Amino acid sequence: RLLPALHSGRNTRTQPSRALSLFTLNVMSQQKTLRSLQKNYQNGVPITVVTAYDATFARLLDDAGVDALLVGDSLGNVIQGHATTLPVSLEHIIYHTAAVARGTRHAHIVADMPFGSYGASLDSSIHNAMRIMAEGGAHAVKLEGGQEQAELVARLVSIGIPVMGHLGLTPQSVHALGGFHVQGRGAAAEKLKADALALQQAGAYAIVLEMVPRTLANDVTAALSIPTIGIGAGNGTSGQVLVCYDLLGLNDTFKPKFLKHFAHLAGDTRQAVKAYIDEVKARTWPDDAHSFES
Repeated sequence: RLLPALHSGRNTRTQPSRALSLFTLNVMSQQKTLRSLQKNYQNGVPITVVTAYDATFARLLDDAGVDALLVGDSLGNVIQGHATTLPVSLEHIIYHTAAVARGTRHAHIVADMPFGSYGASLDSSIHNAMRIMAEGGAHAVKLEGGQEQAELVARLVSIGIPVMGHLGLTPQSVHALGGFHVQGRGAAAEKLKADALALQQAGAYAIVLEMVPRTLANDVTAALSIPTIGIGAGNGTSGQVLVCYDLLGLNDTFKPKFLKHFAHLAGDTRQAVKAYIDEVKARTWPDDAHSFES
């Protein structure tokens, strides 16, 4: 389309910008958005969410067709080696979200608001969410908590920041919960239902339900008009989320009941590295095919 303009003698200085705009519009038309997820939900198509923390994994997961990428504060466990998510900072989340955004073309990107980035005051919480969106390139933020977070959720949504909720096992409250245990049993089920309804009323567009009985997850899902994303919550939720390192079997010592290893890359990685070590020590690699001549 640019060639006729080049030969017509017309001023074509605006053409590259127009081409860039068309390219941007084309990319945006392929982007999975809140409307895309809502359409899946309305049509009964399960929503797939996987965590990502860097551009390479983001690209691979995006190429595979995952609906959404979550830059979770679980990076504190799988990337940084901490026992909890509490040491993860706002700067860490922004850094990793920006890396994921650079590796993503289609997937919806959600970033966790880490411990300490919200709750101190409404103003500071909003400011931190804005930073995650503006500097990290997230399309939405996720935060933990129910009715106590409803005001913050409503404020964020009112200024154009989509919010995903998180109920059940909330890792940032691990010490208050007494460890990583199933939540929502017994009388606690009604509290979780009320929290879910409060988040929906405040404007959350989806809610993660982590490590809750599947009957409770089903009840909450049925009571809401927004998607639920389960992890350790059975298969009756509107979608599922797993940590990429977990589903790929990169940590073969982590085996909670809810997790399925869809690959066993820990063993494959060890074998590949051992083969590399053997060839280097035997001086069989680099061979002629992998060397430069003068």
